[in-house]
Amino acid sequence: MRKDLHEENRLTWNEATVAHNSHKGDQVAFFRTGGSTLYPEERELLGDIQGLSIVHLQCNSGQDTLSLARLGAQVTGIDISESAIDFARRLSDETGIPATFHRMDIYDWFEEAAHGLQRFDLAFCSYGVLCWLSDVQAWAKGIATILTSGGRLVLIDYHPVARMFTWELRRLYAYFSDGAPLTSEQGLGDYVALAGQGLPGMEYAEGVKNFKNPYRMHQFLWGLGEIVTALLKGGLTLTSLKEYAYCNSFNPFEGMYCFGRRWYLPADQPSIPLMFSITARK
Repeated sequence: MRKDLHEENRLTWNEATVAHNSHKGDQVAFFRTGGSTLYPEERELLGDIQGLSIVHLQCNSGQDTLSLARLGAQVTGIDISESAIDFARRLSDETGIPATFHRMDIYDWFEEAAHGLQRFDLAFCSYGVLCWLSDVQAWAKGIATILTSGGRLVLIDYHPVARMFTWELRRLYAYFSDGAPLTSEQGLGDYVALAGQGLPGMEYAEGVKNFKNPYRMHQFLWGLGEIVTALLKGGLTLTSLKEYAYCNSFNPFEGMYCFGRRWYLPADQPSIPLMFSITARK
């Protein structure tokens, strides 16, 4: 486990989060008028969550957390970034949608929650989370520990195959990396500006221009087999595994086109899996 690299990632996320939220307009008004940031894929995977206790791992600025709470769940969000958690708490207060947020390294939170006998009906992880984990087996074991008997994991993320390619769709990165960090001196960029999309049904706000992150970032590329095996070894039973030929939320490659908030590869490119989802039960 690379806590030193987690700390550098905390700094790069603190900077990037400000830029990302600057493009999303009046988020308080969005939620007060019934808005939700959950995509149909998550809604289908989650099912009825009324009355459930949910932990949203790596919750970022809390938009999905509040969307889960809006569906009747009691939700706790965890994230390493102060900027993200501060924003999430303000958003919860100003919208009147109740949720609890903790600023912690996820591995520290797992340990604290286990010792405090905190247990949840469901653990939720979505979009761009696994690449920040320096130890996928400890992550899987941590999830199993904090779930109730019969509790579920719902995970949806970008596919590890897609992470092998550059913006120009040139294959550059190895699929198998054994957890070695992939460091970028440029840090986390403004992918919200790159996509040019605000919150669902709202216009994109120009916000921060020409964002440059002063802090480098470190990512960890885990293969699908490593992720599934970690969950099984951690004590969970797989209930579904799906792959998707489109990408929600942003466009990872040049030339992609958007239809219904889904990004697709150009028609002259052969399809590759761009997202995947896993559900599992304890």
